[in-house]
Amino acid sequence: MRIRAIGEELIRELLTPAVAIDVVAAAMREVSQGNVELPLRWGLKLPNGAMGMMPGYLGSPECFGIKLVSLFPANPAAGLPSHLGLMVLFEAERGQPIALLDGDVITSLRTAAASAVATRALAREDATELLICGTGEQARAHAPAMLAVRNIQRIRVWGRDAEKATALASELAQQHPLAVEPCAHLQDAVRTANIVCTVTGAREPIVRGEWLRPGTHLNLVGSSVPEAREVDTNAVRRASFFVDYRQSAFAQAGELLTAIAAGAVGEDHVRGEIGEVLLGQAPRRSDDQEITVYKSLGVAAQDLAAAWYLYQASEARSLGSVIEL
Repeated sequence: MRIRAIGEELIRELLTPAVAIDVVAAAMREVSQGNVELPLRWGLKLPNGAMGMMPGYLGSPECFGIKLVSLFPANPAAGLPSHLGLMVLFEAERGQPIALLDGDVITSLRTAAASAVATRALAREDATELLICGTGEQARAHAPAMLAVRNIQRIRVWGRDAEKATALASELAQQHPLAVEPCAHLQDAVRTANIVCTVTGAREPIVRGEWLRPGTHLNLVGSSVPEAREVDTNAVRRASFFVDYRQSAFAQAGELLTAIAAGAVGEDHVRGEIGEVLLGQAPRRSDDQEITVYKSLGVAAQDLAAAWYLYQASEARSLGSVIEL
């Protein structure tokens, strides 16, 4: 058995924001055309953390596989990421495993790319101010992804740990030639932002609907279980609400499920999947005053599309390592 191993450095070299955005956009069109099999993610509870599993089949490019991710919240104190994982890719003709990839790096890049796909489709064309809520790997990945789809002039960074927000703002300022600054008061930053990306581990809302200015676009990324939400019910109610995949949204999107349970909205509040927007089957924003939300839970189709691209590019250039089992 011959398997190509593709690690972090090579993934980052090949899966640039521009490439990742195109790869993920194509995958989301496949999702909304039904050319996929996407069981809901499920997890195994462990004494110090959890293991999550995301299997899936993608029709074009045809492949299947599974991502295995461990979540150990105490890891950062030991100098390790809280999320670590592997992606196993199979070819569809004979069912052979063909690639083993760094799963947490793929997750980071494809998640930011998914937010960028939604931002390109839904945010105002003249959006120039970005607010990133969070200070982890997803916050780092979202900055270049947003810059790839809008002419961002200023980035503000907020985190519950002010020192981490300051450090991340300094890091991003060195990487991107524009104004980047930390913000201490989240409410004020939300009121001035055109694009808001929430990439936190919050269990309770950090952003209130009353803070949102007309025309704002939000990418809700951090929460992925029904019990957690990053914005309140008023934000859901005020916004035109888009999702990556209806099946997972109605099972795991805490913001949406809480609003439905409260009677603030119904299931028909979901305007469409982002793939439907890209296919012209669901409307985009109606005017410059509309508030739009993209709820990102992440689907295996995104991982598969990214993994297939990386495998094909690595094979063509004989990159990575070949393992004989």
